[in-house]
Amino acid sequence: MAGGGGNHFWPLSREDRPKQFIGLGVSGRTFLQHAYQRCEGLVPKENILVITLARYRDLVLEQLPDLPAENLLLEPYGRKTGPCIVYATYAILRRDPDAVVAVCPSDLVIDREDLFRQTVASAMEYVREHPVLMTLGITPSRPDPNYGYIQIRGGRKAIAEGKPMEVKTFTEKPDELLAEVFCKSGEFFWNSGIFVWQAAVIREETERFMPRTTELFAGWQGALGSPAQEAFLEKAYAGCENVSIDYGVMEKTSRAWLYPAYFGWSDLDGWSSLYTQYRDKDTAGNATNTSRPYFEDSSGNIILAKDKSKLLAIKGLHDFVVIDTPDVLMICPKASADRRDFIAGTAMPGYEDFR
Repeated sequence: MAGGGGNHFWPLSREDRPKQFIGLGVSGRTFLQHAYQRCEGLVPKENILVITLARYRDLVLEQLPDLPAENLLLEPYGRKTGPCIVYATYAILRRDPDAVVAVCPSDLVIDREDLFRQTVASAMEYVREHPVLMTLGITPSRPDPNYGYIQIRGGRKAIAEGKPMEVKTFTEKPDELLAEVFCKSGEFFWNSGIFVWQAAVIREETERFMPRTTELFAGWQGALGSPAQEAFLEKAYAGCENVSIDYGVMEKTSRAWLYPAYFGWSDLDGWSSLYTQYRDKDTAGNATNTSRPYFEDSSGNIILAKDKSKLLAIKGLHDFVVIDTPDVLMICPKASADRRDFIAGTAMPGYEDFR
């Protein structure tokens, strides 16, 4: 899934080039390119599909030049993950009615990609034999209110067995106090946003719990892959509700299960979370992507430059975010860098010029 918009990493991320199409590390590869590469060792290349908004078509093909045209699914409008998965499921069922599918967001940070592939492959084998909807769950490392939480049946005893577990409840982004209770209980996992299931099973559950959306796709068998596809999708998406697959199906179905995952995972949603996860910090906690940094009496900063060979000289700066792009220089305290009013422009006259 590579269709999300937003400006969580403004000014690097813009409306015309959102998070999944930018690179934040030294490698220079984008979130999308990392996600595609992770899947290359999991399934044959011809079985990797990318679904995105139509306006990002050229960006996807620019960053993934080997992607076959028929493997690029284009949504006319953004309608969250529910309609996205409905459309992708029908497209996959046209190819293979018995398909087993892994749904992978393109904007995650994954460490230990070998373990990622092993985990997803094992989950795919499990759902091949069991008609359940599997979410990969991550053991919480802190009571973070920015993530969704999944409670499993059987408590700590079930977790200790290390096997797939039945889901008891989903909670989307609790407050800090509740997140702390969840972590202390030992019965909750973070919702990774990675799903594994049979295409036929998720079709049944979306048609049961999201009928307002799936009814709009009536006739998909003949329309998808035909000259009428674009007009068909335009009409279907125009009527689709904005609904996530978690709210639309996973919180309601009796088929929700969790597969424990132990690879490194992070869903970065802004500069503060990026700083927390950035691996290459100096002894004073400064993070940068440049090859020639010089810090004096400075700590806790994250400084990224378009030109990674630029000499970086910083003195007397603490806990700041500095982002240098060809047309914008952003300098602000880490505590303010992710404020919605700041990045939306209400605090910055002229921001609209740079969206």
